[in-house]
Amino acid sequence: MPDLLTHVLVGYSIGTLLSFRDEGIRPAQVSLVMAGALSPDLAKIQLFFPEEFVEYLLGVPFSWSPLHTVGGTVLVVLLGSLLVAPEYRRRTIALIAIGAVSHHALDVMLLTATGHSYAVFFPISSYRVPSLDLYLSTDRWPAIVSGTAAAVLWGARRFATAAWLRRGQ
Repeated sequence: MPDLLTHVLVGYSIGTLLSFRDEGIRPAQVSLVMAGALSPDLAKIQLFFPEEFVEYLLGVPFSWSPLHTVGGTVLVVLLGSLLVAPEYRRRTIALIAIGAVSHHALDVMLLTATGHSYAVFFPISSYRVPSLDLYLSTDRWPAIVSGTAAAVLWGARRFATAAWLRRGQ
């Protein structure tokens, strides 16, 4: 669970930093970055619909694991962009992709027994990049660090908005 929270908080932080740079990025767009940061973990749907159950329904071999790769991420990003009006699709694709890239970057930093990460670039390549072995997915300190960064950025955003509103009056 700390891993999931860390992904959301890092997505919020990235989205908020982008909103400082681009006035067109509002809270709804920050939420797109956060959703993108969660998108590779859609593979955890297997907790509700096990692969064996889906195989039985479809009658063909099936796996949720590819959703946690670049190929699955591209698929989710493109499907997610269909949920918005055509004029917002480019920005939606970019923001969801930024969040998803942050997820994969954080997952490459996980401590693994083999010293290698998962096949991030599947289906392009099955190469497993060396893991940075920085933390475990069950460690709490990444969530604390990302939560602190998110809280500081939230405060900075509120302060900047309040100063802008005072200037306008």
